[in-house]
Amino acid sequence: MDGRRWSSYQPNVPGRGIVAGYTARFWALVVVLGVVTGALASGLVELLRLVEHVAYGYQGGPFLDGVQAAVGWRHFAALMAAAAVVITGGLVLGRPRGSEATEVSESLWLSEGKLPLLSSIARGVIAIVTVGLGSSMGRESAPQLAGSAVASWLSELEQLPVWQRRLLVASGAGAGFAAIYDVPLGGALFALEVLLGTVALPFVLPALATSVIATAVAWITLGTKPTYDLPHYLLHPGQQLVFALVAGPIIGFAAVGWVRAVKLATRLRPKRWGRFVAPVVVFAALAAVSLQYPELLGNGKGVVQAEALGGYSFGLLVVLLALKPLATTACLGAGSPGGMFTPTLTIGVLLAGVLGTVWNHIWGGVPIGSYAVIGGGAFLAAAMQGPLSGVVLMLELTRNFDSLMAPTLLAVAIATVISRRLGAPSIYSARLRPDPDALSARSAGAAAINTLDRSGVVPPDDDDQP
Repeated sequence: MDGRRWSSYQPNVPGRGIVAGYTARFWALVVVLGVVTGALASGLVELLRLVEHVAYGYQGGPFLDGVQAAVGWRHFAALMAAAAVVITGGLVLGRPRGSEATEVSESLWLSEGKLPLLSSIARGVIAIVTVGLGSSMGRESAPQLAGSAVASWLSELEQLPVWQRRLLVASGAGAGFAAIYDVPLGGALFALEVLLGTVALPFVLPALATSVIATAVAWITLGTKPTYDLPHYLLHPGQQLVFALVAGPIIGFAAVGWVRAVKLATRLRPKRWGRFVAPVVVFAALAAVSLQYPELLGNGKGVVQAEALGGYSFGLLVVLLALKPLATTACLGAGSPGGMFTPTLTIGVLLAGVLGTVWNHIWGGVPIGSYAVIGGGAFLAAAMQGPLSGVVLMLELTRNFDSLMAPTLLAVAIATVISRRLGAPSIYSARLRPDPDALSARSAGAAAINTLDRSGVVPPDDDDQP
């Protein structure tokens, strides 16, 4: 078929250039994927809460409050249980075969969007349980894996072409992200900008629809409250814009260092007998340190909330800024599964809190929490290599962020440009398995996938003719 029939000279005119071969069956898959992903995300969050309450012996309230109130032996018991789960999960699931993806990014970039259904959901359950037990990783990995695995299975069932399967798998990951954090627009942008590397018009509608449906389903059990409850920070153009100019480069360099640390931790994951020793050693050390600094446990949500309200002293900020990256990379290097989004945001907020405190001594009069939000968004965007999704995610996570949009956009632009100029990958590509055999086995498919037209014109396929 002539490819020109699938394009439009005016890309915003509804027609073949926008819907580009999406059949009624494809849209039915989008609806099913959104509903199933939302339900799975809800179930995973309920499992997370159950594990947290049982492990640390509290009935309700934020995880950080429960951890701070827990007696010391519970820290060791919970984290030794986490080590046992990691070791047992590795034995049961086994090491991935050369062509089998274990991460969403690995599936999209190296395996044509293929993910095994049952083992991926099992890895998601292991991730959510270990985070609930105190592993310093993010909880979003589980619903992302679940949504992507369901999308891959549905695509195989319907024998979709590779480009549609990749779109659905990315949309499933974005939908899982959106459902667990109540960020439908951010989840769609995450799927497009971070995972697919394009915000082309033909891809926007399926990603948006999947995220919105999954989020609406998750509302039934998770509610609609924002993830972070912040005060309304006023815009102080002088202090905040100049802060963005000054702090942006520092944040960009720090994001590069963080991504490289993630990459190094991934490469240093132990093999053979080390897989059984490393989790025990790392989690025992984390339990010991957490007696003094319980903020290190879990994904860091409570830390972001507290620092965005200006709740930490300068000394504690510095200590946590040094320890949180170490805790997260140690857990990652020991083989603990989990996400990188919330730990990355936590580190960015801690860094921005330190910089904001110093800046307030130079040019005061502005709440330090506003600097934490500005710098946290910039660090997140630079580490994800996703400036649009980083800003939108901060907007949806707080729902009280519009007044700080201009300084945040400035800081995001500066930090992201620096990270790209230094050639840093994202925190997701940094986690690709450094297995030469696995990579070479998939290099031909990756080369073909990476040539996907990003101009907004979806390639025609004979199976998708109306």
